[in-house]
Order: sequence, then C-alpha cells, then structure tokens
Amino acid sequence: MDKLAMLGGTRTVPRDRRIPKWPVVTPDDEEAVRRVLASGRFTTASSGEKEIAGLEREWARETGTRHCVAVSNGTTALSLALAAAGIGPGDEVIVPALSFIASAIAPLHVFAVPVFADIDPVTFNVDPAAVEAAVTPRTKAVIVVHLHGLPADLTELMAVAERHGLTVIEDAAQAHGARYHDRPAGSFGAINTFSLNVSKNLATCGEGGLVTTDDADLYQRATMMRQFGEVIPRRGSRSYVSHLLGWNHKPAAIQCAFTRSRLARFGHESELRDQNVRHFLGRLAELPWLHVPTAPDDRTHVWHILRFRIDPEPFGLGPEFAGPLRSVVMRALRAEGVPATHYQLMPLPAQRLFQSPLPGVDRKYRGEDHPNTLRVIDGSFTIQKAHLHPDARPLLDLYADAATKLWENRDVIAAEAKSLDYMPPWREAEQIADAEWEG
Repeated sequence: MDKLAMLGGTRTVPRDRRIPKWPVVTPDDEEAVRRVLASGRFTTASSGEKEIAGLEREWARETGTRHCVAVSNGTTALSLALAAAGIGPGDEVIVPALSFIASAIAPLHVFAVPVFADIDPVTFNVDPAAVEAAVTPRTKAVIVVHLHGLPADLTELMAVAERHGLTVIEDAAQAHGARYHDRPAGSFGAINTFSLNVSKNLATCGEGGLVTTDDADLYQRATMMRQFGEVIPRRGSRSYVSHLLGWNHKPAAIQCAFTRSRLARFGHESELRDQNVRHFLGRLAELPWLHVPTAPDDRTHVWHILRFRIDPEPFGLGPEFAGPLRSVVMRALRAEGVPATHYQLMPLPAQRLFQSPLPGVDRKYRGEDHPNTLRVIDGSFTIQKAHLHPDARPLLDLYADAATKLWENRDVIAAEAKSLDYMPPWREAEQIADAEWEG
C-alpha cells in the first residue's frame, strides 16, 4: 500500500502534470478576434457591427428561443432580466440558498428583496417544495439556478410558479447545452440568462453574458435597457434618446466574435467532455465512500462543476464526521495533486452582505434556516475546470488513482478525521471575512 503524499509519500499526480488550459484557443478563434480589430466596430454603439448580432442569432437558435440579447457578463444578464420583467422595489424574488453570489445580488440591483429557499441534497438544485413554502403576497419571481450544469426540476418549479403567478428566470450560467425533457436549458422561463465567463463550458476570452426569451416585449425592453434605455438602430444615426431607465451593459464585439468561433465546436467539445467525465465518474463510483454526481433520466448534465458527497460510514465513522472527513479528504487529495476545492463556503444568506443593513430589505437572513445547504457544503467537495478540456481523460485517470489510494489508506484517513480540531467551512469563511475587513 502506497503511503499518502500528505504523510511524505509520492504524489499520484506528478508536479509537472498541469491542468490543460481552458478555453482551448484555436487559430479560428484568433482570426475571429482579428476580424473585429480590422472592422473597427467594437460595441453595439458601432453602426453596422455584425459579431454581436451574429452571436445573438446563433445562441437563440441553439437554445430554441426566439430572441437573444448579448450583454457584458452573466451578472448584468440577471439584473437586466429582472428589470425587463418589471421586478422592482419591494418585490420578493426567491433564490436558491446555494449558488454563486450573483444569483442573490441581482435582485438587490433592482431594489427587490431576495428570499432564499433550501436545496435538494442530491441534485444540489433548489427544492420546489422549499420554493412554494417561501412564497408570500409580495413574491413576484423565482430565479431557478441550474447548478453545476444539471437542470433543476423545471416541471415542479414551473407548476409552483403558475399556481402563484410568478415570473421564472432561469440562471443557466453553468448549464450551456444542458437539456430538460429534451428541451434546452434557458428556454423554459419567461426570460433566462447565461454567463460567458472565461471559466464556463461556453467561454469567451474574458467576460460576457446572454439573455434569452420568447417574449417580444421582454426582448425589446432588455435590448433598450442594455444601452441607457435607447432604441439603437442596426444602421444609421443614434438618437441618444432614453425611453427607459437603463444601464451600460453593452457587450464587446471581440468577446462575441470569440464565442461565435467557439460555438462552432461547442457540441463536439461537449460530447468529449461527457465521455471523459462519465469514464471518470464510473471509476469513482466503484469506491464506496464517494457519492458521484448523477443526472435523472429526464435531463442531461453538462458537468460544469463536479461535486462529490462523502459517506463516513465506509470509514467506520458516524454521520457527525461528514465535515471532518471531508476536510481530511480534501487535504489528502490536494497533497496527491488533485485540485479538490469548495464551491461556496457558506449558504448565500450567511454571506456578510446579507448580515448588513440593505436598502428596502426588512428581513433577517440566517444560514441555519437552510439545513440541506449546510450539509452539502459541509460534507462535499468539488473539482472545477480541470475536466473541461477535451483531452482531460489521462489527468482524470490520475485523479481516480488518487481517490483509490485514499481508500486503500482509509484507516489513516479515518484516524485523522477523528482527531481533527474541526471548524465548518462557514466558520472559516467568517474568520477570513473578519481578517479581510480588519486588514
């Protein structure tokens, strides 16, 4: 039995084995950028600009929606979607307790009130029953996040929304190409959003975002609000007349051109990623201590982030050791060269932002009100980005070898977990926040 690297043994992943660069940049991508530079047209304010409109047209076709609006990033896409849908001061917007902070702050940008709902502990997406329990007479919308690339239970969530007259906004920032009942994510809600951040499955060379909708009025409002509330003609002079309250959320033509180039091979890359990840998860599923991510039969997973739940029982430990065991496992995997990490250290309502006074918000937010979210954060870890590259399989095989090595040393891992002076991730995050603030 090989000695664990954290105790002086040899690393499973050699130090010279690097995570492949993502996104893959090809000569076609470089030519797309040069094309914009040669055109001299860089934003939607440039009469005759073609790349932005081209990406909008192609992504609408990809998602099966009638309209798409390209914007500066995924966060502005969410804020713009809420504003276009008429969500405003005092309106309540239900948001999952586990997501990236953008899902929660977008309502604040339009002076609405985020209301958090707990997640399902297996899919990690928002629980429809928790959404329904959170509805009040002030609730106007629900942001449905397809976390990690797996669509949420849209059948139940759309039914809840219909019963209560709520606007559904899909946050598909991590779910490009995912399908629910063989229909693309980002096509169910009244208005929906995607991120093109450099880390995403469909990435640009920096930042970008997309808004999709079938509603012509929402499309018109979102397009106007993107650029100061103006009507921007495809060609001809700009009037500089603001008809609506808008922002400066214009996308950059270079980013849109880069994404258009990548979109041409997006399907092929997605297929290779699916094959690689399924092979990897198949190996890990043979280990009794790991619960690997799965997808129900009615939807597809696009594997943006891989989250693994740890079972203490095969280590001879009780459920109260889920957190300490996860902490030791992460440390052991990282020593072996596996980039095991957290995705969010605390529930969104426990973020320092929501512990401070907020304009127009008269509620108290508590992380402990969302026990499933706490358990998932405490007892699971993630792998991010390393698996996105089409050539990632050899590296993923080394990661699986490392996980097998941990299981072979399970007695050592269990002893470390039992002796650990443990602090939950949200407490660690609070200490980090205190130090950052004082610094």
